[in-house]
Amino acid sequence: MKVLAVRTATESNANIPLKNTILDFNLEINSEKMLDGMLVRDEFEKEGIELIPSVLATSGPSGVIERNCFDYIESCVLNQVRKHMNELDGILMFMHGASEVDGLGSGEHHMLKEIRKIVGEYMPIAIACDPHGNLSKEYVEGATIIRSYRESPHTDMEETLHIVSRMLIDVLKNRRFITPVYRKLPMILGGEQSVSTDEPVKTINQFMDEMEKDERLLSVSWHVGYIRHDTDVAGCGVVVVPNDNQYRSFAEEKADELARFIWEKRHEFHYTGLTAEPKEAMRMALENENKPAFITDSGDNTTSGATGWNTVVLRQALETKSEKKFLFASICDPDTTAKLLQSEVGETVRISLGVGYDELSKSVDLTVKIKHKGNVLQPVGYSGGAGGFNKFGECVTVSVEGAPIDIIVANRRQAYTLEDQYVAAGVDWDEYDIIVVKLGYIFPALKAKAGFYVMSLTDGATLQDTRRLKFKRIMRPMYPIDEI
Repeated sequence: MKVLAVRTATESNANIPLKNTILDFNLEINSEKMLDGMLVRDEFEKEGIELIPSVLATSGPSGVIERNCFDYIESCVLNQVRKHMNELDGILMFMHGASEVDGLGSGEHHMLKEIRKIVGEYMPIAIACDPHGNLSKEYVEGATIIRSYRESPHTDMEETLHIVSRMLIDVLKNRRFITPVYRKLPMILGGEQSVSTDEPVKTINQFMDEMEKDERLLSVSWHVGYIRHDTDVAGCGVVVVPNDNQYRSFAEEKADELARFIWEKRHEFHYTGLTAEPKEAMRMALENENKPAFITDSGDNTTSGATGWNTVVLRQALETKSEKKFLFASICDPDTTAKLLQSEVGETVRISLGVGYDELSKSVDLTVKIKHKGNVLQPVGYSGGAGGFNKFGECVTVSVEGAPIDIIVANRRQAYTLEDQYVAAGVDWDEYDIIVVKLGYIFPALKAKAGFYVMSLTDGATLQDTRRLKFKRIMRPMYPIDEI
């Protein structure tokens, strides 16, 4: 048996002035390296099933994807489907769910629709996806299996890829026709309100785990959705996959039950940990005696597609005149990074830090001493660094003259969630009282390290207050934008 492998992933934030181009993607086409990037070759090899490579196209969260970029990626996938059509037994797809394409809509939805045009209604297609992706009835029913990760942050990503692979293998070895059941909830949530170690998500996950013990069901998942572009498919959804279509009526009942269970908990969703308006968040961090204190600049959350440009919290820190030692990890400013790279370590230079796109990214004039030239590292997967790192860009760590503030100035936006990333920038995070990161919810390694942490409800491309977001195309009424 043979299975075509596809992996695409990005989060498309329409609130930033950048587009995702082909140069922003890690791209592998029809290669062994592409198959390695699926992370599940062993599952198929031990069953004697051959994986046929197509496309691995992943990028960090960014802007809406340029149409010509997506068209190229999709055409490479479709060409492989056509080429191997007469020998394919199934298709395995690892996709995000939040890939918005300029002028087209959801990239994932379009790609699955085009694949179905070629292979027809009955070929098994299994999809593993991020819970922060959007669904539609046509998309869900176009798959044979669709299941999202349980955990946020996504510590179970690789586990889910293996689970979905084993489900597909079972369907291939014991052929039956399966149509997943989809229910849309009139509820819209951000990722920072759905952290899986908190309630009610913890209980929802346990509820789904119990459901999956029933042999009549193959998979049960809850999809939080993605809110950083305006689309008619935004909002929460649940998917229940019957083990066989003879159990589809039962799956319909369980989908209704799960949807009701989540809906009844709508008032329980909250931000993880402490949250505060920017002035209050800064006060809390300054008054805290346990180090390091982490401030997450949630309006400039690079893990949800923000630019990492904003200097709002830096300006706050400069105004405090505090003796506490700050680290900003990091502030993205490609031009200033290039200027700093031309100077020597130990040299004192004058810079204007901030791209000046708007008031949030307003430049700040500083005299700084260069401490270290390093690399921006991007973790591979959500494996806590166990999967290694990609060199993603360059950075220069500087000390601000006249203030106890160090800044990692970088030419690429990147969330600093693991100690190795700080080491690569030449800093020891134990030296600092307060560390400011471009995140929403705090990631596990930072939470474990923190003496204190608070999410600062800053403005920006990843504004946390859902009720303030400008949606025109979503289903209405929608909680909590509307009172239902």
